[in-house]
Amino acid sequence: MRATTRSSRLRHRLLGLAAAGALVAAAVTHSGSAVASSPTEGTVTDTSTSVSWTGGPFALPNTTGTALDAPDCTAPQSCDDFTLHVSTPAGYDDSHSLKIEVSWPETAADFDVYVLDQAGNPVGQAASSADPEQVVLPPTTGTYTVRVVPFLPLGQSYTATATLVDQPVPPPPGTATPPGFTTYAAPSGLNGDVNNAGEPSIGTNWKSGATMYQSSLSTYKVTFDDSTSPATAHWSDVSATAANGCPQGSTFSLDPILFTDHATGRTFESQLSGQDSLTCYTDDDGQTWSPSTGGGIPSGVDHQTIGGGPYSPNGLGPLPTSTYPDAVYYCSQDIATAFCAASHDGGTTFGPGVPTYSLLDCGGLHGHVKVAPDGTAYLPNKACGSTAALVVSKDGGTSWTVNPVPGSSPSDADPSVGVGANGTVYFGYVGSDGKPAVAVSHDQGTTWSAPQTVGTEFGVKNAVFPAMVAGDDNRATLAYIGTTKAGNYQSQTDFKDAEWHLYLATTYDGGKTWVSSDATPNDPVQRGSICTGGTTCGNDRNLLDFIDVTVDKTGHVEAAFADGCIDACVTDATHNSDDGPADAQAAYATIARQSSGLGLFSAYDPQALTSKKHKTHGGKG
Repeated sequence: MRATTRSSRLRHRLLGLAAAGALVAAAVTHSGSAVASSPTEGTVTDTSTSVSWTGGPFALPNTTGTALDAPDCTAPQSCDDFTLHVSTPAGYDDSHSLKIEVSWPETAADFDVYVLDQAGNPVGQAASSADPEQVVLPPTTGTYTVRVVPFLPLGQSYTATATLVDQPVPPPPGTATPPGFTTYAAPSGLNGDVNNAGEPSIGTNWKSGATMYQSSLSTYKVTFDDSTSPATAHWSDVSATAANGCPQGSTFSLDPILFTDHATGRTFESQLSGQDSLTCYTDDDGQTWSPSTGGGIPSGVDHQTIGGGPYSPNGLGPLPTSTYPDAVYYCSQDIATAFCAASHDGGTTFGPGVPTYSLLDCGGLHGHVKVAPDGTAYLPNKACGSTAALVVSKDGGTSWTVNPVPGSSPSDADPSVGVGANGTVYFGYVGSDGKPAVAVSHDQGTTWSAPQTVGTEFGVKNAVFPAMVAGDDNRATLAYIGTTKAGNYQSQTDFKDAEWHLYLATTYDGGKTWVSSDATPNDPVQRGSICTGGTTCGNDRNLLDFIDVTVDKTGHVEAAFADGCIDACVTDATHNSDDGPADAQAAYATIARQSSGLGLFSAYDPQALTSKKHKTHGGKG
């Protein structure tokens, strides 16, 4: 693991074990000994589509499962196995899925689910903090073992179901021409972290036209010259240092994050330091920087996010001494909650951290905070009960409400939210079936449209790292890394031949229809597996946990991603993230920028983004 990478889900869950020690002790006292699943086996067919079973209660935790190794089940009562027989006719999997769901009464507890085929090979797993855990698989005829592992049982029993369900019918593809994209890799001679860009952030300054890109401890300024076709990019290192005004800049990081307020042009670069962050901000695209207190106290210990926008009319406004017009939010996740703190002086200082939810509502892991034009603040969460959810504040961060997104499902991927010019909310996520989808709300997340799966034109079967941006109220783009290979994308044995690309799905009609683009058709972002299991991963952890996407003033979509497959890996399919060599385990700073088609702002449609679709490289070395 790089010294500057984020802490892991496993760390959170083990800390949760320590924090819940008293509950565990009480559970052991009162729960008795665990029992085997009841019944021990069952069958689903196309005519008898569901079976249920139970297990427990469980007293002792089993924390041995990691991204590299299956859980150790040698100790008595450390795992609970159910034998599932599936019998379906040929072609049934074209329109059906096998959905396995495991739930328990006390949300603070945690169980994990592993599905093995008859030979004992893993074919699916759900090892998040969601309740219920869900695994969605093709309904292939065979005999399977559904293994439930009591990661943090707290004396609980579980209830499980396996059901053959109809797949949602994908919407008809949009009639608009899919946008084209050109990719720009950072020049190999650039200072800093050009090949250490896991979890990149991107922002655009609508006042100057500059794009800001965060790659670990390095902040890059990128300018695009649209007088050429395709546009020409110029990269420069503008990282915060003591010499340019911010002593804590570029010194140490557990997690990097960047945010640019489009309207004001202020950019924040934040480096997680543990309980808070080392944060700097610039009003001149990195020429000079100023120090910030970093965040509010209390705050979480992981995965901070900064966002900003207009003040809510229902909350506090700026301090009397501040001339900065917008609110700034700092949110971070903790063991059993997340905290958000608001700044009323442009991010120089922050007020106290306010809990946004508890472990009884949601898992601790969240996505990036966004602020709507009306001042509403949105914090997406991947697992709030049986769905993903949007956590909403309408009063400037004083209070927060959890709004589930019906039809969504938990997964390992943090969801993302984009907000249109008139407040339409686009919620992008990856479901428990591994596929990317978007739901839309017109009332600040209170109600939602039925989620629509995207990427069907390319046959995307697995996706990671959804990132959402909106422009006009009826225009939005979801960026994600996807593959057409089905199965367990974290398997280092079964996924060596997978090829991952950067895809972008765009709507021009408010989410009724979507058109998809492959921004990297001839240059995979990754070959092999992608591990999203935190610090327990192997070499396929190179991309870390997210990508980012933004829009410039004229509507060009710009996506920041770490390219994991460079140099010889691009054409040599024997190179992969699991076995190497290093060119297949890279994390190279790269931007995909829209170069043709309609942008996200209709006001610029007459100037059409007509650059020829092309792929450029900066000599990735």
